[in-house]
Amino acid sequence: MLPDSMKIVFFGTGVIGGSVGGWIAPHYPHLYFLDREPISTALRTGGITLYQQETPAERQRVSVRVIDDLAAVPDADVVVLGVKNYSLEGAARAIREKLGDRPVIFAMQNGAENQRILPHYFSKVIYCVVSYNAWMDEPVVIGYQKKGPLVIGTIHNELQPEMAAIARVFNLGVETIVTPHLQDAVYTKMVINLTNSLTTLIGMGYREIGDRALFQKLLTNMTYEGIQILRAAGFNECKLGGMPSWLVIRAGAKLPRLLTKPLFERNVKKMVLSSMAQDVLQRRGGTSELETLNGHLLHLADRHGLAVPYNRAVYELCREEFSRPDFQPLEVKEVWLAVKKQLAARR
Repeated sequence: MLPDSMKIVFFGTGVIGGSVGGWIAPHYPHLYFLDREPISTALRTGGITLYQQETPAERQRVSVRVIDDLAAVPDADVVVLGVKNYSLEGAARAIREKLGDRPVIFAMQNGAENQRILPHYFSKVIYCVVSYNAWMDEPVVIGYQKKGPLVIGTIHNELQPEMAAIARVFNLGVETIVTPHLQDAVYTKMVINLTNSLTTLIGMGYREIGDRALFQKLLTNMTYEGIQILRAAGFNECKLGGMPSWLVIRAGAKLPRLLTKPLFERNVKKMVLSSMAQDVLQRRGGTSELETLNGHLLHLADRHGLAVPYNRAVYELCREEFSRPDFQPLEVKEVWLAVKKQLAARR
């Protein structure tokens, strides 16, 4: 694989696929984009539009090469999978039918579910941990807080030449780091992703949060429980961009709010509408990453005998509420009552 000639197909041009592809496209000619309507039409007519949160008026519009079928690039070297976990099985089957096991698969999903699915279809899979926040205002108009980084790796640290070649191309547009500690990076990010369920459940970004102190208590204890799960399972912290360190998370859960409130509020200001909120509150499609993120970590907690009452209460509420066709966000106090029941059951 030569970095100046390999053909790269972006399969799925949502928030992450669109932003990464849009950053690279002005610097590298051999990119192809494949998606369904209405995104494919938006790609053809307007390309990808990107803007940073701090400067929304300064927009970059990038023209891209759009294909209707993978058969248009039968010699693709890399397929970047930008679909969510709940669409991954179908996407993997489609790619395998069209391209066989020829390309390297570059997987950009949250969590570890892709490690279960993709090896059944492909022998060459590189996994990517996305360490930035982004959102889509309308088809392929994407805002982001900061550009990257991407942290990439493989399960057994194989495919080193392929990772080096892909990193060279991706670094033309966005910082891309090869890690020998993939699982630490994957699970460190999952702890941060735990917050998506809570912020979706209470409608953060859609309405004011009624009780900021309770919100802080819930969120900091959820992430601190997440760290405890990872430590029990034998994972180590991996530094990921500007995301809070384990030390900061522990301090937020253990120290008095008088000391931690300023830092917490600064971090909350950085939070944007999560991918889970976009699924549940915007698209209302009945699908989300709740099981592959929160559910996965709860299974780990059960395996290691950890109670994690904050995460269990939020998970159970999300399972119940997200299934409602008329889901309306809950008040923070309602979530706290569910946590209190879990805490009381431990006594």
